[in-house]
Amino acid sequence: MERDQLQPEVEENREADYGIEPLFLNRWSPRAMTGAELDEDEFMPLFEAARWAPSSYNNQHWRFVYAERTDDEFEDFLELIYDGNAGWAEDAAVLVVLASKTTFDHNGEEARTHSFDTGAAWENLALEGARRGLAVHAMQGFDYEAMADYLDLPEGFELECMVAVGERAPVETLPEDLQERETPSGRKDLDEIVSRGDFNFD
Repeated sequence: MERDQLQPEVEENREADYGIEPLFLNRWSPRAMTGAELDEDEFMPLFEAARWAPSSYNNQHWRFVYAERTDDEFEDFLELIYDGNAGWAEDAAVLVVLASKTTFDHNGEEARTHSFDTGAAWENLALEGARRGLAVHAMQGFDYEAMADYLDLPEGFELECMVAVGERAPVETLPEDLQERETPSGRKDLDEIVSRGDFNFD
């Protein structure tokens, strides 16, 4: 994927008000995946990108647990995804569970920005996936409690989301109701999310 140009499907649906790197617009959340496996050197760079996210006190709160299609855990992960997502997530090459450490390593105190920092790592992962032309889709539609039990999640960690990663497939491979949603979405206008001097949002 060329980073310095918008992809056709993005150009049809998104327009920035100011000049920014096209990669930010090219990142969206496709669901259509081929079901093909990915080699490690195709998806591990996504975790490498995530590794370099900023974090408070350099605590690096994020933890990624992944399963490839050939792993027994892949089916176990899939069973914990709610029906609305499982139908398309089953065609992912890799399923990822993202958790964050809620305390600081150096003093054991609460880290108020653990989710914020872990979100930055997720964004790095997503951008690298977009740069490589992969489908990368995060979801909250899974059983958090059952997943925590399955992973034997230690105290002091919280589950944030799951992520499906795979080779992109044509939109026609999705059910009709999802085909209509398989397009880069727009965003709120800047004046709806940015205010100078006070919290003035209508």
